[in-house]
Amino acid sequence: MTLPLRLPLAPMLAKSVDVIPTGGDFAYEPKWDGFRCIVGRDGDQLVLDSRGRKPLTGYFPEVVAALGRWMPDGMIADGELVVRTGAAGAERLDWTALSQRIHPAASRVARLAAETPAELILFDLLAEGGDDLTSLGWQERRDRLDAFFAAREDHPSVHLSRWTDEPDLAARWFTGFEGAGLDGIVAKDRRGVYEPGKRGWLKVKHHRTAEAVVVGYRVHKRGHGVGSLLLGLYTDDGTLVPIGGIGALPDQLRDSLEHELAPLVVRDDTGTPITLERPRSRFQAADDPQAVALRPELVVEVAFDQLEGYRFRHAVTLLRFRPDRQPASCLLEQVERAPAYDLARVFAD
Repeated sequence: MTLPLRLPLAPMLAKSVDVIPTGGDFAYEPKWDGFRCIVGRDGDQLVLDSRGRKPLTGYFPEVVAALGRWMPDGMIADGELVVRTGAAGAERLDWTALSQRIHPAASRVARLAAETPAELILFDLLAEGGDDLTSLGWQERRDRLDAFFAAREDHPSVHLSRWTDEPDLAARWFTGFEGAGLDGIVAKDRRGVYEPGKRGWLKVKHHRTAEAVVVGYRVHKRGHGVGSLLLGLYTDDGTLVPIGGIGALPDQLRDSLEHELAPLVVRDDTGTPITLERPRSRFQAADDPQAVALRPELVVEVAFDQLEGYRFRHAVTLLRFRPDRQPASCLLEQVERAPAYDLARVFAD
């Protein structure tokens, strides 16, 4: 069967708002924190494509196998790939484990598929039986997706995302589901058509601020200026632990920062700058510069969404420098963390 939409397809997106919208005909869904994924089946061929329309099929063989037994020919759906970890009764989404699934080595892909299997959360139906459904309203598409799930046996690797038309319930989800690793709420016009690549939905995400210590920096790839600031926080026993970094900086600030940070550079007996001993990420190019260590004297205030373990998750934004704050006051305990919430309860009706 020939698919009615050409794949890869840019997914419909959401624009950020400060509060959960009310007063309209909205459907509210949990905002899953994973890899956005358009899935489609054309005959024996199954494809999983990322938000950037790059192929994910080869990295998630266990999901492909599950869809091969479950997804009919001529279907295209929109959803999110996630990985869950944790003991039964205390499971949560694990962004780190999910990101590690993208690896060029086939042997590692196979091993991780068994050790940290991914699951697919579907929330929209774009084609069924070879028919293009994108011109239908959200509610009609969702009703057809609900009916599709109801007619098939449950599969442990494929799930249907919840939704509600009650803003009060959505607000409770926004607060409660964060403890399971979700990062907000998406609001969709129930009459709205599916517009690939357009920001026609609305999203509300968690936002927090914290003061952190600058422990080092990487030189920008152009060879001068600060490429990123590396941050740390103190544990209760006084240990300064790395928590992530700030990569998005104005170009003018990058150059001035390198000059301003020079007095804080840690040097050996010969005057050579000491580099931070930090594990190299597989996403980091082999010729990326080492991190220059700094004396932990500079404090910055940053905005972020969540802290997972000892690491900021996703992008961190520099708000301002805080010369009025003492580095020793930058404690992990200052960071508000969501109460634990079992991911299994998010999947439940």
